[in-house]
Amino acid sequence: MILKLIIFAIAGLLIYKFFGGKLPKLGRSLHEKKLDEDTLVECETCHTYVTAKESMIVGAKYYCSQECIAQIRK
Repeated sequence: MILKLIIFAIAGLLIYKFFGGKLPKLGRSLHEKKLDEDTLVECETCHTYVTAKESMIVGAKYYCSQECIAQIRK
């Protein structure tokens, strides 16, 4: 009985991986999640949305331009 359960679990896992499924990684927090280049993030100063590729990160916060970064340093 246990052997059948193990075989079915392994078969299910192989089928899942074969069709492109991704298993969750253990020990990874939400803050360590990698953003795609086309993911929109909000500027901390002016609250506009820019892509993660175009944004600037200062102190783990996203900013859309040098002007917004300069406003927080005043």
